[in-house]
Amino acid sequence: MSVPSNFDEFLDGIWKQNPIFVMVLGMCPTLAVTVSAVNAISMGLATTFVLGASCLLVSLLRHAIPKQVRIASYILIIATFVTVVDYAIQAISLDLYEALGAYIKLIVANCILLGRAEAHAAKNPPLPATFNAIGMGFGFTLGLFAIGCVREILGAGKLFGISLFGEHFQPWVVMVLPPGGFFVLAGWLIVFAAFEQYKSKRIQGVPS
Repeated sequence: MSVPSNFDEFLDGIWKQNPIFVMVLGMCPTLAVTVSAVNAISMGLATTFVLGASCLLVSLLRHAIPKQVRIASYILIIATFVTVVDYAIQAISLDLYEALGAYIKLIVANCILLGRAEAHAAKNPPLPATFNAIGMGFGFTLGLFAIGCVREILGAGKLFGISLFGEHFQPWVVMVLPPGGFFVLAGWLIVFAAFEQYKSKRIQGVPS
């Protein structure tokens, strides 16, 4: 059995184990902050930084952390980097900080981070652990961006704040409301599942 390369570790989180479209994790920020593409990318990148940094540190300390307190130690490490991100976003843009609200602080409770720390970083050397974590973070960011784009385009007629359809466009108000998040997520899950089914049939040589 071949050992996966760092590139394979990176791609694993983007596609094969995409946190949103495959593992269906981190649904709270996925549905809450994706009313615009900017919010989606910002939350995704913040999560990616915390994922990469915390998994690197967990991997480096994996032999030093007693098993009895490993979960508490992982949470402490994650919370430290979440605090760094929280203050950084507050310093960079107060508008963005207010738009993301409490969900920046709630990154510490995101099951993706604790799952990566426990299932991967604690069992692998620093480099593979970091590549896997960053890949998972980018997969999460792409998922948020895909949902955020659809919701902003249909809910406001804009993308990155730029008007796409002119002043006569009637926004789909439901898209910026909580039900809109569920509708768009369901749509992307159907697309993702259909593509995976099509790819599986192609591999097996079954006519589509």
